[in-house]
Amino acid sequence: MEKSWVVQFMGLNFDMVGIIGSTLMALAVLFLCIWLSKKVEMKPNKRQNVMEYMLDFTNGIVKDNVEDVDAQKHLSLYAFVLFLFIWFMNQLGMFLEVKVDDWMVIKSPTADPVATMSFAMMTLLLSFTFGVQKFGVGGYLKNYAAPVSFLLPINIIEEFTNFLTLSLRLYGNIYAGEVLLTLIGDRLATSFGLPTMILAAPLAMIWQGFSVFIGSIQAYVFVTLSMVYIGKKVTKE
Repeated sequence: MEKSWVVQFMGLNFDMVGIIGSTLMALAVLFLCIWLSKKVEMKPNKRQNVMEYMLDFTNGIVKDNVEDVDAQKHLSLYAFVLFLFIWFMNQLGMFLEVKVDDWMVIKSPTADPVATMSFAMMTLLLSFTFGVQKFGVGGYLKNYAAPVSFLLPINIIEEFTNFLTLSLRLYGNIYAGEVLLTLIGDRLATSFGLPTMILAAPLAMIWQGFSVFIGSIQAYVFVTLSMVYIGKKVTKE
């Protein structure tokens, strides 16, 4: 069984696998955006077209789910970066999984619930912030008793369920994909020698392609649901 690389510092435990994977993917997103945005021209070149297409794509998600125009302006960049970051993190473990003996060094950070819960918490905190800015503290809190007061406990519970479903959906899909890829490579490929290795090779490639699709869909779903939750906070019911 694989072991996590955990470092203790000042009484706190730091999961180095998540930190390394997240840092690598943050650098990948940064370099991609810098490369695509070089030499911006009035007549867009191919790289600029790709950048503008991705921005239009995430802006479309924001506009479809957030009615408040002022909130849309603030969420545009957040949705763009969130989508790219999660997309890259979802794909990492499919193509680059590094283990030293039984110690895991690099895998998809989103295959760890701590990472996905951090993203979900960031989205929910943003939704609270936008809601308070829109309606004030009193007006925002009154929304929990809308449209009728007896829904107050249900609306409060909904905040926790939103957090769990948003984070665990992403984690479950990416973790399951990596587990199955590991089973194909470590168990099936080595079970009966050359015949199963020949069988496992195309199966692994097919599953990797399918996992890219699933990782892309999950990035889209996460950003879309994030915008839905924030949109509800800035809309009077």
